[in-house]
Amino acid sequence: MTDASAARHRAVFEFKSATLPLIAVILKTGDLGVLRTALDAQLADSPDFFEQEPVVIDLSQLSEADQHTPIDFVSLRAILSRHQTQPVAVRGAEGAHVQAARAAGLAIAAMPVPPVTRAPAPAPTPEPQIVREVPVPVGGTLLIDRPLRSGQQVYARGGDVIVTEVVNFGAEVIADGHVHVYAPLRGKAIAGARGNTEARIFTTCLEAQLIAIAGIYRTSEVPLPASVAGKAAQIRLADEKLLMEAIAS
Repeated sequence: MTDASAARHRAVFEFKSATLPLIAVILKTGDLGVLRTALDAQLADSPDFFEQEPVVIDLSQLSEADQHTPIDFVSLRAILSRHQTQPVAVRGAEGAHVQAARAAGLAIAAMPVPPVTRAPAPAPTPEPQIVREVPVPVGGTLLIDRPLRSGQQVYARGGDVIVTEVVNFGAEVIADGHVHVYAPLRGKAIAGARGNTEARIFTTCLEAQLIAIAGIYRTSEVPLPASVAGKAAQIRLADEKLLMEAIAS
């Protein structure tokens, strides 16, 4: 190839690495019939929630038996596409699942590095978990302006998150920075997911199932103090303990 020809091709395209926001669907079962029913029930009230967004199918939490049971990835793609998503890759796949996923036109993605925490994560729910993991610039903010239903998770990787609608029981809001919920917080809120002890949680109505900052957490098994329960509040760390304070209106 001549220098002139090479220069002409370089002007037409470039290959560059890119960090893109993706949704991960974490499967808890390989039974596609059960999965279809659960997705239909969970997303019945929000048929356009995902707006044709790209999806990664995560197999890392399948049982040992399901890990060795064939999955019809063509049918799985069709099930997910019915809910306005575009499956593009599979992660956590092993053996025959890798070959089947590639045969269905799906890429194989590497598993992400887990957040650093100092406490064990709560037990997973039996529902398929819908994860919206969005990288944001350091110090940046992710805005979520729709309700979060049970089983849905939003993770603002590298910054803060603001939610302007209700976070329902069973939903999770996670940020490496601060978490702001300008609505009832009934699900789980996790700030400082990668160890930022200065992160805080703010909400206009504290009814949380779980709150956590930098791995220090508290669940609803311990009742909220009357001074903050159902009220506007902020949560921060003080001497490695969660301190909950009412916000004056």
